[in-house]
Amino acid sequence: MAYVEGTNRPVCIVPATGSSPALWVYKHATDPHTDIDASGYFTDGAKFGLKADDIMIVIDVDTATCTIHLVENATTINAATLS
Repeated sequence: MAYVEGTNRPVCIVPATGSSPALWVYKHATDPHTDIDASGYFTDGAKFGLKADDIMIVIDVDTATCTIHLVENATTINAATLS
């Protein structure tokens, strides 16, 4: 199932300050992370303030997983590798 513009938007939990990125949370139950990472997934990202280099925590309630992603632009996020 694809993201539907204007519904179940990610929520900014820590706004950007200075040059630091904002921190977002996106909770869903239907889309695999590969779909969410795909270009153009968030069709209205710019409208709700998503910006390049923001960080997004994605919670998949179906699989009980949580991943951290780097926002590439207002419509694309990429899975981040943590060390």
